[in-house]
Amino acid sequence: MKISFNKLSDNARIWIYPASRKISNLETLEIKKLCDDFTDQWTAHNSSLKASVDIPYNRFIVLGLETDFNAASGCSIDSSVHFIQSLEKKYDIILLDKMNVTFKQGEYLTYKSLNDFKSMVKKGSVNSNTIVFNNLVNDIASYRSEWEIPMKDSWHSRFIK
Repeated sequence: MKISFNKLSDNARIWIYPASRKISNLETLEIKKLCDDFTDQWTAHNSSLKASVDIPYNRFIVLGLETDFNAASGCSIDSSVHFIQSLEKKYDIILLDKMNVTFKQGEYLTYKSLNDFKSMVKKGSVNSNTIVFNNLVNDIASYRSEWEIPMKDSWHSRFIK
């Protein structure tokens, strides 16, 4: 059962899928429609789930689930991953590779492998004040306060010497 993303409660569970490239405006509209269709029919043990999707910056797919209504099961989480895999194939985009970092360089978002990001830190191309996206947050409250933060305040800080 689809609900508005901004209506998800602070303890709603989220999954963040960073895109390997910017998603075009047309693709964003198409993906949003596919996501809405998915969340409308998403269930756990034949019980409806209250869910929503946001596509911030045309660079991330954020799936939110209102766990106070019904929690996801292993099978329902698997179905969401299969859905994300179908988007990867349809749009020739990587969404499930967690060994990457997305960060801001001025007004632009940059997507790099973890090794490339570490090299950029060593070279001083990024620093402790660089805004990074902490895709490990797992609830809406954390998403709102700890997702888009300076590197020094994120798990990425371990790369700073």
